[in-house]
Amino acid sequence: MSTTAFATNITDSLSASERKNELVTFLNNLKNECGTLSTEQVVIILGQWFHPLHYFPTFLSRLISVSPEIETQTYVSRILWEELGEGDPDHAHEKVYIETISDGGFAKEKVAEAPPLRATRKLIEGYEQASTNCLSGLGFLYGTEVVDLPMVSTIGELMRRCTGKEDLPWVNVHVSQEPGHVDSANETLKAALTGEEQREIFKHAEQMWTLWIDFFRNIRSEILN
Repeated sequence: MSTTAFATNITDSLSASERKNELVTFLNNLKNECGTLSTEQVVIILGQWFHPLHYFPTFLSRLISVSPEIETQTYVSRILWEELGEGDPDHAHEKVYIETISDGGFAKEKVAEAPPLRATRKLIEGYEQASTNCLSGLGFLYGTEVVDLPMVSTIGELMRRCTGKEDLPWVNVHVSQEPGHVDSANETLKAALTGEEQREIFKHAEQMWTLWIDFFRNIRSEILN
């Protein structure tokens, strides 16, 4: 792909990324491989997911603080507002998550206090480092939002098989809000960026997907081996 073509089609290039597609394929395979897991196995998944869920609002806040354009700040703030409950802390994603797992019969402390696995620590470190710079932060933001629903759906499906519960509020809120989050992430990429800036965003989006692949591989190893 030429530099000119890339610079005018960054979202197309990101959408077609082999690394992103590798992650989505891995998630589909994970659901097929896992079948119905035990409570102990699902707790491992839920406990590791809690770490990026808990850190994501901090990442968004840091990204807003290093974004020089008010348009970018606005679009990221829209996502942050929904993540934190649209003005009601009781509706914040983290609280809805804890309520959902508690209703499913999982002990809160075994999830919210689970020590991070190696790949989970690397994932959070990646978010933290990316949010020190606007371009790397935008790559991580886009990389997260376009695969968030497939990731949530995978974990929700494994939780349903274990608990028999069909209605999972934590999954429902993502189904409702994620299209808007993706739209906001796309809007942040419509600024007049140079080809070099867009390549930087692309590089960090692929780094984000690599970290998520490692995250799920590490979990797979823990629950199936």
